[in-house]
Amino acid sequence: MSRRPAHRTALAAALVTPLLLPWWAAGPARAHGAPTDPVSRVVACSPEGGDRAGSAACRAAVAANGAPFTAWDNLRVANVNGRDRDVVPDGELCSGGLPAYRGLDLARADWPSTRVTPGATLRMRYVSTIPHTGTFRMYLTKPGYDPSGPLSWSDLPGKPFAEVTDPALTDGAYRFETTLPSDRAGRHVLYTVWQNSSTPDTYYSCSDVVFPETEKKEPQRAEEKEGAREEPEEAKPERKREAAKKEPAAGTAVHTPDPRPGGDRTPLAGTSGPASGPSAPMLAGGAAAVLLLTGGAALAVRLRRR
Repeated sequence: MSRRPAHRTALAAALVTPLLLPWWAAGPARAHGAPTDPVSRVVACSPEGGDRAGSAACRAAVAANGAPFTAWDNLRVANVNGRDRDVVPDGELCSGGLPAYRGLDLARADWPSTRVTPGATLRMRYVSTIPHTGTFRMYLTKPGYDPSGPLSWSDLPGKPFAEVTDPALTDGAYRFETTLPSDRAGRHVLYTVWQNSSTPDTYYSCSDVVFPETEKKEPQRAEEKEGAREEPEEAKPERKREAAKKEPAAGTAVHTPDPRPGGDRTPLAGTSGPASGPSAPMLAGGAAAVLLLTGGAALAVRLRRR
């Protein structure tokens, strides 16, 4: 019976249950490691990727690759020595520029992903089949990253958002925590570079992560902006004076011309005090009637005396 390859044993142990035997007891080791949380493309699309391996993105990656990602833990480039941007070409960051992993560079927005929160703690788990010392450098694509295009160095900040050196290898994996940037939304790529100090090798991996989308506010309409615009204090007295000129003075009646042909167009006399208003004509007419009756009575008395 053939022994199970070391890289498959380590991945199964990390994803299902801790190893019951030391890492060297699993069989001859051929390679080294890759992130399983957040899951990297090479792990998700490997034969041990479970349901994720059957996703449309993974099927396309395997087809473009021409072979399955059996050696998921062997994506490494020798003698880079920190010259990542010079050695790994644009558009080939996820494969590290290695033809055997070229399917990982497909520009797609449906890679198996992990949901994360801006500014939250990221718990990283990097499975390893052979322990090494070295530094992990983690980059996150810039705000506004477009997953429909190939990943280039210009999509990543110049400096990593986190670095971890020589974490402990426990139960077949390196585990460490970092804080995610707080200014990301939507789909991004977590790009991990593991530069060994115990070997000349550097490992590269892409983990797709999804942040919550930010709410888009509807643009304010022009009339609402005008209504919300506060009038300057210095303009208020001038506006009051203009309004005062337009208003009729107190006690001045506003005459409405008679609309009938030949109607009266003479302004009404001004009135003031409590008599003004709709009842004023009635009071005036009553007073005239009283004067008329009084004058008539006085005339009748004089005639009788004669």
